Order: sequence, then structure tokens, then C-alpha cells
Amino acid sequence: MAQDPENQAAWLNASKATPLEVGPAPYTPPGPGQLVVRNAAIGINPIDWLKQFLGDGILPHIRYPTIFGEDVSGTVIAIGEGVTRFRVGDRVLAAAGLIPSNNTPEGAFQLYTVVREWLTTPLPSRISFEQGCALPLALIVASLGLFGKDYLGLDLPTVPARPADGSRVVIIAGGASAVGGTAVQLAAAAGYEIVSTASPKNFDLVKSLGAAHVVDYNSPTVADELLAAVRGRQLVGAFSLGDGTADYLATVLKSHEGPGPTKKFIARAEGKHSVEERGEVEVKFILVSPEVIGAESPVRPIFEEYLPRALVEGQFVPRPKPEVVGKGLDKIQDALEVLRKGVSAKKIVVQL
Repeated sequence: MAQDPENQAAWLNASKATPLEVGPAPYTPPGPGQLVVRNAAIGINPIDWLKQFLGDGILPHIRYPTIFGEDVSGTVIAIGEGVTRFRVGDRVLAAAGLIPSNNTPEGAFQLYTVVREWLTTPLPSRISFEQGCALPLALIVASLGLFGKDYLGLDLPTVPARPADGSRVVIIAGGASAVGGTAVQLAAAAGYEIVSTASPKNFDLVKSLGAAHVVDYNSPTVADELLAAVRGRQLVGAFSLGDGTADYLATVLKSHEGPGPTKKFIARAEGKHSVEERGEVEVKFILVSPEVIGAESPVRPIFEEYLPRALVEGQFVPRPKPEVVGKGLDKIQDALEVLRKGVSAKKIVVQL
């Protein structure tokens, strides 16, 4: 019998522990419906440095020591019972389920991560591991907010893209970010017209992803500009990223008049707001719960059906572009600090 590979991880050993401690970690074989991926690149998300910096002030259910991280891409080295979509040696991207599962083998910050088949997508050879690891968490958050029945409940995306007649419009804030850019591409493939926000230097990027109109989110008249951009169409809701964003989106949703009912609902990925609870506009945080990563996940069709074809056809492009901080588990702490200082239209990545 072949010996299990030796695993290493960047451990978060206690609340607010700095730096992450690189050391041995158990290798866990895949269970039913699972794969083991030898990680080639991992993506860094804001929640990663926030958890380290804020400790139990955020995600207090997490037990220590833990292995954080949500985005992986690499090569399948083992498959569990019932897995049919993958074989050993396949290149893949996958969402690591540590945050909802609290199960360290499912953390990204290690050499070998256990992932779930339905949250894994084949990675075409022309797309690098560094590009691929920009997608997984962004894909879950964007898909859940746009298509989840408890959120905006939009039509699912298709390949080829569903024809858009311009009658239905959705506002997606922060279109140059990983989550926002993913949401723009998904909504465009689902047949909606997209109005987005970004800094002016990123307008062309967001339009290239599928937005029909982009507004400067720092403009003092951002609400008025968005209202003008959606005039005459049915407004099917909004997707919020960034502090204060939900406030001006709520203003737009309350003021809009168009054909068909306006869905006065904001799916909030992150950012503080002061919209009245139980008021005219509902703001709902996009929560990645255990059910979201379960076998009946509402995002399963995106990973299994839409994304594999969209990547092959070039209909979906991994964005933003990766910025590699370094190679090795010991570089993850450096990457957390880079992201904490702030980046624009970049995905911070560590190679392994």
C-alpha cells in the first residue's frame, strides 16, 4: 500500500496569533464525494486577514488550531467513493470548505486539501493555476447572492449566454473586485443588463466583463447616476460590496420607477451599512453556511454545469488578474499583509 504523502500547513494556532506557523499537518484521505488536491496555488481573501486580525470578533465558531483559506487550484491526487467527474491527475480549481465546516482538512493553507466534488471545476490547460485560484470563494458568494432563492433568485447563467433584451437590469457594485467581477460575468450570462460601480481606472475592465454601464463609486452623485442608468428597465435587485454601498443602493431601489415590479432587495457580500431593518428595502448578508457547501448546494449547478463549459468556451474569464506574492506556505503571512494594506483589481496569490 502506498504511503500517504507528508502534509504541511500554515496554522492559525490561536485567536489573533501572528504570524501563521508553518508545520506538519495530517494528511486526510478523501471520503465519499470528496477529492484530495495537491495545491499548486492558493488565493487570499479579505476574510483571511480579518480572522487573524480580529480573532473571535469574527467567525467565533472557528476552533483553534485551524487551517484557513478558501481558494485552491492544483492537481487531483486521490478520489473518494462515488466521485465520477474527476480522475487522479486532473487539473482543477475548488472551494475549500473550512469556514462553514470547521474541518481543518478542508482548509486551503496547506499542501493537500480535501475538497467536495460539487464545489470543484476542471481547469483547462490554457488557464494557469494562479488564475484559477482567483475564482472559488468569489464564485460561491456571487452565485449565492445572484441565484439563491433566499437572495435575488435570478435565472441561472447558460452557455452560450442567454440573450439579453435589455428589459431587466441588476446593479452589481464593485465590479473590479473578485466577487463583483464574477457576479458581473454570471449575471451577463444569465441574460441581464448590468450596471456596476468601480473607480474610473477600472471602468474598461468592468465593461469587458459584461457591464453595460459603470459609475464611479466615489462620485457624490452616485445614487443619481445609477438611477439614471437603470431608468426604463425592470430593476431586479442589487448586489452590494463595500462600506456604505447598500445605503446608496437602497436609495436607488426606493426611487426607481420602471416597467414591472422593482425587487427591493440587496444581496450584501460585505461592507457596513445603515439601511433600516425591516424597512422598504431588505438587505441580506450572503452567508456561506454548512448547507451552502453541502450536496444540495444552490451553487452546485455553477461549479458542475456552467463553469466547466464557460471556461472552455472562453465565455467566463478568471478576473481579477493574479499578483503572486511568493512561493511556499511561509509566504502566506506576507500575502495577508499585502491584502490588508489594500489592492485594486488584483487577486493576491501564493504559489506552492
